[in-house]
Amino acid sequence: MSSHKKHPEAGKAKYERTAREKTALNRFIAAPAAPRIKVTDGKKAPTIKPDHPDEPLGYLLLMEALGTVSLDFMNGLLSQLANAGSRGHQIDEGALNFMLSVVTGLKPKDQLEAMLAAQMVAIHMATMTFARRLAHVDTIQQQDSAERALNKLARTYAMQMETLKRYRTGGEQKVTVQHVSVSEGGQAIVGNVTQPAGSTAPEKPVTTTPALTDTRQREMPIIKTPAQVLPLRTKKKDGGRSST
Repeated sequence: MSSHKKHPEAGKAKYERTAREKTALNRFIAAPAAPRIKVTDGKKAPTIKPDHPDEPLGYLLLMEALGTVSLDFMNGLLSQLANAGSRGHQIDEGALNFMLSVVTGLKPKDQLEAMLAAQMVAIHMATMTFARRLAHVDTIQQQDSAERALNKLARTYAMQMETLKRYRTGGEQKVTVQHVSVSEGGQAIVGNVTQPAGSTAPEKPVTTTPALTDTRQREMPIIKTPAQVLPLRTKKKDGGRSST
């Protein structure tokens, strides 16, 4: 008598991804991502390098993600992010990669946008720190101090968002007002209309609005009574009575 052992995976059906899951997976694979940063212990101080098999190419990808072609700018910005996100003398690799992902996620176009994005993520880190402190206060003084700092940081972050928006749009605010008026028997065109150069629009006849009368007023009555002739009295020169 032979006994067969049943494998736990034998009767289990293979999982099939849904359409939403496939879309999310394809978007993740197609999204360009900057290399992560790895921190290594050096002789004098920790070193920061891109986590990429080809180190020079990793630096180029980081510079592209930061909107710069300057190696000095990239090294300086990474050092500042490491100092802002670390506690003490040890560089927090996880915090550094988080801050770098925020900066590159904003897709800076130049060095100014990259620096502003670095300031925004630093303010965000400080905001979350004081939010944690506010949730673990013991006295009223600690609550007031953490609340004031949290409000200032939150307002600063909102101002930074507005500044980045204005810088990217050139400080212009465009308002488009569209009005379509279609007369009876006409047709409206929705979309962009291109007119050849040199052509002029046909002249439209000038229409005047007729005068309007107020029908609420009564008409003036017409007097049809014939005119009466009054006799003219004259005086006599001899002092007598007047005659007609």
